[in-house]
Amino acid sequence: MRLSGRELECVRGGRDIFSALDFDIQAGQALAVTGENGSGKSSLLRMITGLLPAAKGLIQFEGGEDELTLAEQTHYLGHRDALKPSLTVLENLQFWQDFLGGEKSDAGEAIEMLGLGHAKNLPAGFLSTGQRRRMSLARLIAVKRPVWLLDEPTSALDSSGLRVVSALLTTHLQDGGLIVAATHGPLGISAKELRIGGPA
Repeated sequence: MRLSGRELECVRGGRDIFSALDFDIQAGQALAVTGENGSGKSSLLRMITGLLPAAKGLIQFEGGEDELTLAEQTHYLGHRDALKPSLTVLENLQFWQDFLGGEKSDAGEAIEMLGLGHAKNLPAGFLSTGQRRRMSLARLIAVKRPVWLLDEPTSALDSSGLRVVSALLTTHLQDGGLIVAATHGPLGISAKELRIGGPA
């Protein structure tokens, strides 16, 4: 399995964000996308998953399921946590399982792995910022997809949360998955680095 980008260019609001951007990762590899605020890290993730068109360039994915698009084989975790506050933690995860389809894991076990077992029947609106992040990360386990696109996956997490995420990412890579993560800090895993230039 291989994910690559060639000569990518991003234009937002008539302004050039980045250009001539290349990357290449294979099964079992992670790419840490770094750069200043506004440099285009989140835009690159959105471009890969198909939410934002590239002004120029080409994104290729090889070795996945032929009948599925790249987006259908990708988990995109944005910097804002998508949740329904009136639903419980468990109900939120079950909603995502139904919405995303595909191969599923036990939602309760995914919640336990992210350290939220004690809160699984609590409405998500009562969660702290760090707990909301953990709930979003549980989606990565609850529905199996080979490509993870993560925007600041460790934001708002405490030290125990950072260890959980590091173990989660490590397991995904050991299972042959791919990870592209926009980050300002260490991910706790071995990763190639792609630095995007841009405004401070």
